[in-house]
Amino acid sequence: MNQARVGLLVAAALVAMPVTALAQPKAAQPKAQAGKNPKDSTKEVAADKAAAGEAKEVNLEGPDAPKENAPATGTDAAATGGDDAGLGDICKIDPAACPTIDMEKAANRDMKSEVYAVQQIYALRNHRFEVNPYFGITMNDQFVAHPGPGIAVNWYITNVLAIGVNGNFYAGLNSNSNFNFETSRAARVGEPVTEYQWNANANFTYVPAYGKFAGFSDFIFHYDFFVLGGVGAISTRPIAVVDPDNRTFSFKPKVAFHVGGGLRIFFNRWLAATLEVSDYLFFDELENPSIAEGRDANLKPKAQDSSTWLSQDGASFTNNVQAQVGLSVFLPFSWEYRLPK
Repeated sequence: MNQARVGLLVAAALVAMPVTALAQPKAAQPKAQAGKNPKDSTKEVAADKAAAGEAKEVNLEGPDAPKENAPATGTDAAATGGDDAGLGDICKIDPAACPTIDMEKAANRDMKSEVYAVQQIYALRNHRFEVNPYFGITMNDQFVAHPGPGIAVNWYITNVLAIGVNGNFYAGLNSNSNFNFETSRAARVGEPVTEYQWNANANFTYVPAYGKFAGFSDFIFHYDFFVLGGVGAISTRPIAVVDPDNRTFSFKPKVAFHVGGGLRIFFNRWLAATLEVSDYLFFDELENPSIAEGRDANLKPKAQDSSTWLSQDGASFTNNVQAQVGLSVFLPFSWEYRLPK
């Protein structure tokens, strides 16, 4: 009987403990410090709870209740993806950068029927021959002109690099200028000049740039720039001006260097107009401006001695700057693009 009473007392104690815990009074609020508004203390407590990660109590009927249709601000806008997020923030920071395009209006605008897109290279040069017949005229010799036809043949190893040869033919086309004739006649002073017979060179060609431009209304021209350099030979001889009665000269080849550059304008994929300026550099022999006087041991006039006909100053460094105009034909005429898959 005593054991039954003890069991009932233990059961009653277990039931009463939770009820007693729920009936405990709330912790007393800290008293407001002297000189502070009680509302400020309440705010500080709320801030401490927020810092401690506790949930904030919101009175839905009080002044802190959120208003309907109120825009989200701060982190709430970022969390909910509101209208002010994204591009809206840009409009607030920099109104000038805010998008002002009316998409509906832009979609209904008139579109041009012809659109020119960036094209592939119009005329490929890779593994093609270029045959370039041209005609050249002298640009820097005011006493004698050296016009003549020429031809160049190039093989493009890549689309921008080529090896080739070119040659010029001058024989029978050299002519003294009127300036030289009038000066010699008026001052009785002859200017040593030379004439050219032929010229041949082996060259390297490089194409650093290409592009296109519009002309004749809707026609588009494609062009490229090229530079070249090489070495070869040129055959020249002095023209007997000082003592033509006794002096005669023969053509002799000399080592020459060739540098130049030009422009090609394509009419189609295999035909182009070529404008080029080339400089042929070499050491040339000039006529002796003095006439030897007297006779030698054999009583022969020294003026007839060929060793006195050339200038005693030695060979003269010469630049033959030449403008060339011609056509370039690329072989084969057509090709197929091979694009990586």
